Amino acid sequence: MKLTIVKWPEPVLQQPGEPVTDFDADLRTFVADMFETMYDAQGVGLAAPQVAVSKRITVIDCSSGKDPKAKMVLINPEIIERSGKLYEEEGCLSFPEIREKVQRAAKVKIRAQDEHGKWFEAEGEELLSRCMQHEIDHLDGVLFIFRISPLKRDIALRKIRKMQRAGEW
Repeated sequence: MKLTIVKWPEPVLQQPGEPVTDFDADLRTFVADMFETMYDAQGVGLAAPQVAVSKRITVIDCSSGKDPKAKMVLINPEIIERSGKLYEEEGCLSFPEIREKVQRAAKVKIRAQDEHGKWFEAEGEELLSRCMQHEIDHLDGVLFIFRISPLKRDIALRKIRKMQRAGEW
């Protein structure tokens, strides 16, 4: 079932998500719905707060559905190692039409649980690293526009206010 993606300034987007403790069939259904929603929106990552659920759940697929092995479910994730630097353009499904360059670690190692509660570690470089960091930020209540310069953030927020007045947001 396709879920509704909320846009900024929805309050749930800036609240840290609650840890997941129940790894049941409802969780697996929710994860499947998140993948369906992400693919429908042509995204490569989606965090539960973006569909108004304040839980530490995110799905990632940098292949946009082309490679089943690229699908990742990160529940209660944390970054345990970072190295290098990247400065690349990012977008966000909760900020349609806003894209800005963000500095991130070039490589990360994360620890998370899968949809059955099993702990695992994974590494990401380049795009996967950025996706992991961006989505884990969502789970911490941190939005990518707060990782850009104040000037660029002000310009982006003015653009959003203009779209809101025009009924386009």
